[in-house]
Amino acid sequence: MRKQTPNLMAGWREWAALPDLHIPAIKVKVDTGALSSALHAIHIEHFSEDGQARVRFEIHPFQRRSQPTIACTANLIGERLVTSSNGHRERRPVIRTRLMLAGQTWPIDLTLTNRDSMGFRMLLGRRAMRRRIVVNPSASFICGAPDGATPQTDPWSSAAR
Repeated sequence: MRKQTPNLMAGWREWAALPDLHIPAIKVKVDTGALSSALHAIHIEHFSEDGQARVRFEIHPFQRRSQPTIACTANLIGERLVTSSNGHRERRPVIRTRLMLAGQTWPIDLTLTNRDSMGFRMLLGRRAMRRRIVVNPSASFICGAPDGATPQTDPWSSAAR
């Protein structure tokens, strides 16, 4: 089996999209110190549909903003016990969805948790980056932005919904 080599350079923070969740732009902390990826989620509800475990939740994709609110639904692929950087342990639901970054798209697993007190609504961990991304810790936003988002603009103002 041939090893896949990373072909994407990313900064320590980037704009990404989660097309399966109808999230056209979200600022992501690219965190090589985190194993798992995490997405800010509130009002998390577990349910079953056609025998499939599912989860519905809401997200506020922008830091320090409570609007817009996006309602999401995804297949639940499991739960994971996660220890945060401050040592707090939490059992989190895990979903699989597509991440779009720098024009490339691939499936990643995301744990769902309330990240209101954190600086970023999404954390991209090592499992999602493996064999795809090399991180330049001194750079930011080098992958471009979906829908014209920049650190200074609101991509939601022009995002088609």
